[in-house]
Amino acid sequence: MARDSVETHFIEAIGALTPGIRREPELPIRDGTGLTGARCRELFDYQLGSRLLDIAARWLRERGESYYTIGSSGHEGNAAVAAALRTGDPALLHYRSGAFYLTRSTMAGRLPEEGLRDVLLGLSAAAEEPIAGGRHKVFGHPDLAVIPQTSTIASHLPRAVGVGFAIERAAKLGVPGRWPSDAIAVTSFGDASVNHATALTGLNTAAYGAYQGMRLPVLFVCEDNGIGISVRTAKGWVEASRHSAMPYFAADGCDLADSYDVARRAVEHVRTTRSPAFLHLRTVRLGGHAGSDVELSYRTRREIAADLEHDPLVHTARLLVEAGLATPEELVQRYETTREHILKMASESSRRPKLTTSETVMEPLSPRHPDKVAVAACEAAAPEARRKLFGELPENEGPMTLSQAINRTLADAMLADPGVMAFGEDVGRKGGVYGVTRRLQKRFGGERVFDTHLDEQAILGLALGAGVSGMLPVPEIQYLAYLHNALDQIRGEASSLSFFSQGSYLNPMVVRIAGLAYQKGFGGHFHNDNSVTALRDIPGLVVAAPARPDDAAAMLRTCLAAARVDGTVSVFLEPIALYNTRDLFDEGDNGWLAPYVPPSRWAETHVPFGRARSYGDGRDLTIITFGNGLHMSLRAAVRLTAEGFGCRVLDLRWLRPLPIEDMLRAAELTGKVLIADETRRTGGVSEGIVTELLDAGFGGQISRVTSHDSFVPLGPAAGHVLLSEADIEEAARKMLG
Repeated sequence: MARDSVETHFIEAIGALTPGIRREPELPIRDGTGLTGARCRELFDYQLGSRLLDIAARWLRERGESYYTIGSSGHEGNAAVAAALRTGDPALLHYRSGAFYLTRSTMAGRLPEEGLRDVLLGLSAAAEEPIAGGRHKVFGHPDLAVIPQTSTIASHLPRAVGVGFAIERAAKLGVPGRWPSDAIAVTSFGDASVNHATALTGLNTAAYGAYQGMRLPVLFVCEDNGIGISVRTAKGWVEASRHSAMPYFAADGCDLADSYDVARRAVEHVRTTRSPAFLHLRTVRLGGHAGSDVELSYRTRREIAADLEHDPLVHTARLLVEAGLATPEELVQRYETTREHILKMASESSRRPKLTTSETVMEPLSPRHPDKVAVAACEAAAPEARRKLFGELPENEGPMTLSQAINRTLADAMLADPGVMAFGEDVGRKGGVYGVTRRLQKRFGGERVFDTHLDEQAILGLALGAGVSGMLPVPEIQYLAYLHNALDQIRGEASSLSFFSQGSYLNPMVVRIAGLAYQKGFGGHFHNDNSVTALRDIPGLVVAAPARPDDAAAMLRTCLAAARVDGTVSVFLEPIALYNTRDLFDEGDNGWLAPYVPPSRWAETHVPFGRARSYGDGRDLTIITFGNGLHMSLRAAVRLTAEGFGCRVLDLRWLRPLPIEDMLRAAELTGKVLIADETRRTGGVSEGIVTELLDAGFGGQISRVTSHDSFVPLGPAAGHVLLSEADIEEAARKMLG
């Protein structure tokens, strides 16, 4: 393989070094540092391995055997950060963390070749790669407390804050956590990412919590090479923009001794004070952003040459030579020998088996063990504990509303599992905008039921960190429209973790969202959002949409059980307009209320994922619906039945996965299907229902009636664009002739 300017400069620069007077290996590598000569020599090897992995990545790419060439060259100073930490400290790493990973791997007692092979297998998308199994090139390992991150825009920072939060909260609650009780969380990112809203969420959340006295042991490491792909970061911006409420540590990331000393101080601060800190490593980027990036198209030769003069590998070699612990010739020979060895390993790794079927690719995406979930969904606290908590048991309260049923189910779940936490904006003292979490904080305390600040990314980030740390978070997003501010925390973080870690890391969570439309007296787009399109295509995600109180209780238990058993991420979509609905047909009939089922009957009333609920036994028309549509469809069906038409109504209950078998069975019983869909016509749920029925071979008549492709306006105007009961009845009559 031809040598590039980085390799050539390294060889020439090393050859020009002048050996100094020998220091003993156990002494500092130079005056004033805590880095010993022996430790410096070890870290040089990890830095060298990282550099040569970048060369191997480009070599494999030239041969068509590698698929990822974003390298760590210039960032090898992060080996010092790894050396300052403990191997049990959870790490969420930047994609230029090769030296950190190799250092952590060896510190954990693994052979140096094992860390190198991990990365090489990832470069060639080999199925044997230990974390993602060929699904992506990530730094991660279940035995190294390195949580894989695919983010390039710091979307992992809110999760990192959640991990730090969970370390402390698990210890305080006395529940088993994944990390040591004195661990700290570390997360690294680039200077360009500092400007991203998600990064700002992570930094602000940590600073805001610390400002209030909350224990949040999180170390933020910004590796600042001054450029984001081709866009320069303004000089001094990282220092100026870092959160003023957080202690700031700065080091020359190209100087291993300086990086080591400052990193140790920063780590010690976080570990002893249990509060966040910001570590700023000034680095360089050697080579383009990735293998296909032509650096000369946006940087001058002088700029590139200036960065070469700060090569961290050369700086570490200089430390060793000037301390008399190595000669230039020895280091050059080590470089050449290691280069040959890693390229040989790369060639071997590229020949390892790849993923060969869609089944194997998708295997870790959404593991499902329905039998185990069914058992877990029936677990309740002891009767004495329930009587003590509730006073009057919920099953003895009489028929309940949807809101009340969810509240009692949450209370039962929190009593049975001390790792369950409920939180979000207004969730604590107020008990939620709609009272769904009322009295939960009083019953379980502010450590388990608490208010967050107003940032949906922060809410979900806390949940992500808590979930991967062994707890079971139930975050609330106050309105469906607010979810879009933070959707990537579900799409790119929550739902991808199992996939990119082969199930080694899971972030179980049940995201409660008040949503859909039809609120009376309180409207407008942000409080009446009827779009779930953004959720329907997220691989592995479960979307529940209960309409009735008894279904809500059973389905919430299923979601919580699946989170514990399989690490499932669920969105529990609660129709706001049905929260306090009591009647179905006539005022005062209490037809929408339902009793709370006692634990002794949870098994017989269990609702698995993807099972619908049928109403009626008509043979003329099947109405498929969900949410508010169920209330409207049942009313319309009763009127049609009174006129002699046989209608049945199928409540989907689950929007993902759709209950395909139940839909097809109900459709074939009548031969005619009307879909009553309160979401929008374009991108709405009905599109998926039609497709599934056709794919399943249904040959009958299908029609659909939906809301319009419009935002929901304020006041009575909403009735002009939302699905109505009259729309359903009119469409049904048309199909029935």
